[in-house]
Amino acid sequence: MLRIGHGYDAHRFAENRELILGGVKIEYELGLLGHSDADVLAHAISDSLFGAAALGDIGAHFPDSDERYKGADSMMLLEKTGEILRLNGYKVVNIDATVLAQKPKLAPHILAMRENIANKIGLPLDFVSVKATTEEGMGFTGRLEGIAAHCVCLIEKE
Repeated sequence: MLRIGHGYDAHRFAENRELILGGVKIEYELGLLGHSDADVLAHAISDSLFGAAALGDIGAHFPDSDERYKGADSMMLLEKTGEILRLNGYKVVNIDATVLAQKPKLAPHILAMRENIANKIGLPLDFVSVKATTEEGMGFTGRLEGIAAHCVCLIEKE
């Protein structure tokens, strides 16, 4: 049985924070604000996977009220998400994600993001898609207030 999931996350820019997307540290003057490392891409992927399996969302499994996750590596949380799915009898078929960011330009980092995600989930590289787009100056991402990410995934009950 195949199941589709969708995930979304957004974080505002903040000073004195690293910008991490898909587990890649990107040189930029601002980072993203969050309880963990605020990797919106990893969070959107985790939410899509949990949603496809009807297992809640990232906040239910790794709540920001839990000090264990303060400053947490979101790629570690993504790896745990994959483990939770496997424990519930699911395997990930594919992941397709889009990052919405006016700046910085993400094209040079896309391959590294895909590799990180594929390694954490246990998928071949060509089963993980990451794209980046701007919103042409519109909305909060266009006004350089933050970054957002969407993800759809397909999982299969084993």
